Amino acid sequence: MSSPLPDIVRNFERVPAHVVAQAAQFQPAILADVAGRRGAVHGRIKALRPRMKLAGSAITVEVRPGDNLMIHAAIAMAKPGDVLVIDGKGDQGAALMGTIMMTACKKLGIAGVVMDGACRDSLEIDEMDFPVFSVGTNPNGPTKSIGGRIGHPVSIGGVTVNPGDFVIGDGDGVVVVEREKIESLLPLAAKKVKDEAARIAAIHEGDTAAKWLVSALRTAGVLQEGETL
Repeated sequence: MSSPLPDIVRNFERVPAHVVAQAAQFQPAILADVAGRRGAVHGRIKALRPRMKLAGSAITVEVRPGDNLMIHAAIAMAKPGDVLVIDGKGDQGAALMGTIMMTACKKLGIAGVVMDGACRDSLEIDEMDFPVFSVGTNPNGPTKSIGGRIGHPVSIGGVTVNPGDFVIGDGDGVVVVEREKIESLLPLAAKKVKDEAARIAAIHEGDTAAKWLVSALRTAGVLQEGETL
């Protein structure tokens, strides 16, 4: 009988750096589409500022609401390019991170923070230009006394995130793609970008009609056979 995993899992596979670099060129929306319109985190978790962007491999953290002890441990363990993905249970009663922790993250080369919880010191984080995605802000500070887990699967915004999964975020929100899957999606993402660019160019030339619309309306029972808009 195998022994249970420890609370802190120190070693897990990450997305190779060259794959992260390629995937980071695409919008999260493009990757969500080619991943089957899944992996998008609930919109309540959003960029602290719309311009903020991040991409990297997840180092997952589970904490009790309002306690950031395990986040400090994760920062000490993280590798450059990692994204801290924190399951804070959606709590907004206290900030889990602020300027001091974010400054350390930036200095260590951590790619950004995604947390199902609140942060504080938002103006200073804005000035730092460090990418943070959260459910909001709160000036209350956290406690640092309750255990949790690092390197285990977590759930944030309705999406399961495993350690090492690819995480990308921009002003639209955050998308998570399984580590084993992200590289295979890159050709599909490139094709979608090309196809969308061609469609937009056609619209600019006056071809505004959605070719699929009438058929879809008939299938939905809105239009009868032979009927058009």
